[in-house]
Amino acid sequence: MKNTRMMLTMMATVACVAAVPALAECDWKPERPVTYVVPWGAGGGTDANSRMLASLLEQQMGQPFNVVNRTGGNGVVGHSAIATAEPDGYTIGSATVEITTMHHAGLTELNHTNITPIALVDIVPASILVSKDSPFNSLDDLLASAKENPGSLTGSGTAQGGIWHLALAGMLNAEGMDPQAIRWIPSDGAASAMQELIAGGVDVASPALSEGKALIESGELKALAYMHSERNTALPDVPTTAETLDSNWTLAAFITVSGPEGMDAEIACSYEKAALTAFETQEWADFKASRGSDVVKMGSEELASMMSATSDSLGETMKAIGIAK
Repeated sequence: MKNTRMMLTMMATVACVAAVPALAECDWKPERPVTYVVPWGAGGGTDANSRMLASLLEQQMGQPFNVVNRTGGNGVVGHSAIATAEPDGYTIGSATVEITTMHHAGLTELNHTNITPIALVDIVPASILVSKDSPFNSLDDLLASAKENPGSLTGSGTAQGGIWHLALAGMLNAEGMDPQAIRWIPSDGAASAMQELIAGGVDVASPALSEGKALIESGELKALAYMHSERNTALPDVPTTAETLDSNWTLAAFITVSGPEGMDAEIACSYEKAALTAFETQEWADFKASRGSDVVKMGSEELASMMSATSDSLGETMKAIGIAK
């Protein structure tokens, strides 16, 4: 838990790193359309951020950026598509926090060293959401029920062992409960999990709070908690886990734009320059504000360090809750 909070603090602290002056010399541009791989389903936060960034990269680099959702294998399929593509600049994609956890779960040997990190796109603390008809109106209510009737409630948000699974199971473990007290139902991403929540197929979802913002504001979902140390400015009435739980548990995911392993330094540098420029635009600021998220800015060097630290930290969490191989 301590390592998780430290990771989140570190991400928040370094997320405003300025562009490196050397980027001024990077001027590679694609000469044909680029494939932008998203390892998760359409409609979720990763998909939305990726499509917006792809649009801004298209404006800067003068070629179409075609977003392709490559789901399956608990994120392995899409991340493998990014990592093993030709490193010629014509395939990039959204490597998410799962690139630092999949190998711990024994799903693949693929890890963060098998991609070329380009820039950080978003930092996304998890949440605890229930349907509008749920009998639970607070996190305490939910945890009391799970403690009294372990295994009777179900949760979803991503694949088995994915970051939103770690968010829920890690929280239960931090509170001294069985990590399986709320049974996990895998999904291909936050959007499908929240639809299942609305339909009554599961009792809880634990995606990013920003992913649920529209459904919370429309009254379809209730937000019981935000897994962060500070309340979300767009949804200030949602209490944080840091203020609610004895354990002070927090957890955040991240989204990056990354390239295949071995990408040419000039190409990677050009994409980094373009991404950091996109993050300075009003279009990006408005997009992030509409989702209740802050603009973050981190280049490749800091991102590589963050990924390494995250792999270590979440590996420890996975061992603690019994899903590391």
